[in-house]
Amino acid sequence: MPGMRHATRALRPGLAAAALWALAAAAGTSAAAPRAAAAVVERQSHTFALRDGQTWSLAADVATVRLVGDPARRDLRVDITRQAPAASDLPRLPVVVRESDGGPEVILRQRDGALDPTLRAEVTITAPALASHGRITIVEGGLELRGFHGELEADVRRGGITGSDVSGTLRLATTIGSVDLTRARLVAGGLLRLRAFNGDVRLGFAATPRDARVMALALNGTIASALPLTMKDGWGPRWGETTIGTGADVVSIDVVTGAVRIEVPAGK
Repeated sequence: MPGMRHATRALRPGLAAAALWALAAAAGTSAAAPRAAAAVVERQSHTFALRDGQTWSLAADVATVRLVGDPARRDLRVDITRQAPAASDLPRLPVVVRESDGGPEVILRQRDGALDPTLRAEVTITAPALASHGRITIVEGGLELRGFHGELEADVRRGGITGSDVSGTLRLATTIGSVDLTRARLVAGGLLRLRAFNGDVRLGFAATPRDARVMALALNGTIASALPLTMKDGWGPRWGETTIGTGADVVSIDVVTGAVRIEVPAGK
């Protein structure tokens, strides 16, 4: 498409596992440990130019994904490592790359709707730290955020979400797993919406928000907060809320079965 740049670099599959042998000497004899299962590893990289208003996306079945915000970066880089028992298995986990006016897409779906744990991917996304709009969907695995301050919608079905030094507009949800953020900030115009259906949510602020509307709900669980919340803590769902300053920016936390914990550093 005009104005788009997409560069791809791929590395040839190679044998990433070798046989591990243990030597033991007893009465002049030696024994060897069984050979570890061989695995094929294939790496490739994709770089995309981003225009204002575009949303990049990643959809993966079995994957560990890291999203790193880079203040100096203006484009998007996606580094993918695929792992399979043998080279003949790699086509069962194809990498699909699409570009449109809406933004680039990277898809790592196993064929025939399978969720074979031996076919997995490790993905590192390096994105502009601020002016970046993303969407991530993972069926099984996990998501780690580091230094990201843009807009992100993420959904992990089975697995956890962790993050450090984050802010912006973050909508993070997991079905089976926990959400754990540290050094988070609620900035002007920002939103932190965190959800776990079967797991805990911990939100650790880098500093006490100046303007915030904080709402926390635990349908079957507990709420503990270093911010003073007005609590409904009797029979049934637990609910806590407070308004700090103008309440212009929103923190919304929901758990179905699990615990909510909100932390702020002492004296900040």
